[in-house]
Amino acid sequence: MEKFNKKIVLEDGEEYYGYGFGANKESICEIVFNTSMVGYQEIVSDPSYTYQMVVMTYPLIGNYGITDDDYETKQPTIGGLIVREYNNHPSNFRYTKTLSEYLEENDIPGIYGIDTRKLTRSIREKGSRKVIITDIDTNKEKALKMLKKYELPKDAVSKVSCKKKWYSRTSNPKYNIVAIDCGIKLNIVRSLNKKGCNVTIVPYNTTTKEIINLKPDGIFISNGPGNPEDVKEVIKVVKELKGKYPIFGICLGHQIISLAYGAKTYKLKFGHRGGNHPVKNMRTNKIEITSQNHSYAVDEESLKKTDLTVTHKNILDDTIEGVECKKDKIFSVQYHPESAPGPQDSGYLFDKFISLLENNK
Repeated sequence: MEKFNKKIVLEDGEEYYGYGFGANKESICEIVFNTSMVGYQEIVSDPSYTYQMVVMTYPLIGNYGITDDDYETKQPTIGGLIVREYNNHPSNFRYTKTLSEYLEENDIPGIYGIDTRKLTRSIREKGSRKVIITDIDTNKEKALKMLKKYELPKDAVSKVSCKKKWYSRTSNPKYNIVAIDCGIKLNIVRSLNKKGCNVTIVPYNTTTKEIINLKPDGIFISNGPGNPEDVKEVIKVVKELKGKYPIFGICLGHQIISLAYGAKTYKLKFGHRGGNHPVKNMRTNKIEITSQNHSYAVDEESLKKTDLTVTHKNILDDTIEGVECKKDKIFSVQYHPESAPGPQDSGYLFDKFISLLENNK
């Protein structure tokens, strides 16, 4: 049996041994888990995982490689990847490189061969916490000192947001949308293009005046990493633009909209991540299977004191999954209706946004 060459150490002293793949480097992050059965390329290229190391609960990862068409961002910022079994010989006619090659190119470490079921149960029971991936011969006490000293950064959105505005146009456009980039997934842009929208993607710190000068028909607030309370620039813009344009927010955008209306947010014990979370639509009483990726949630009691009403709730823990203010033509969801590779239950939300744009014209 091949000797272990890598390990992870959690801040409470737990250790797991395995084998390295991807970049051969040491990294400290927040550890989280994802329950998706497919879509590891979309996960490792999702900007919302900035400063996080992701445990994949599905046991086999890497088996279909990496393709050129399925990235969610051009420059991945995930902190690391932890898997049970890694396959370095993909079987997929579309693949252009292996997962390990992709991680190595982007300086992202990975580890395989550990008991991901045990590790996931630990995260569920004790919550997300700091973790280090390091060489097998690193002294445990040294690793714990490094973890104790390290402070997780709070600049996640500024790290992943675009530096200058860019455009994604479609044929025969009907609407012009300004999307505020807090770490936007490319499939959101593609979804808006498919609905007849030209999209101008702007940095998170774009001012209200600059957005108005772009003459948008509507505003989109994107997903992204970190604590929503840290993104004060976007909260301010939402406060100043609500009621003036139709506004649609996803994930971090949902939390930002809630904060702009005076609600509060809080950090979940281990968050929601994966493509199999059941959510109840409070308007139709239907259950939607959703794709999620977030650490924070909107506080329901504080929401009652705002002009927002609850539209969706999580079946598993009763957290808020959607809000709206009809008079201001604004709504948001905590999950990802554009989810790639799926599920597709919530694609109607883009139609709802288009309907608001039509009525507003």
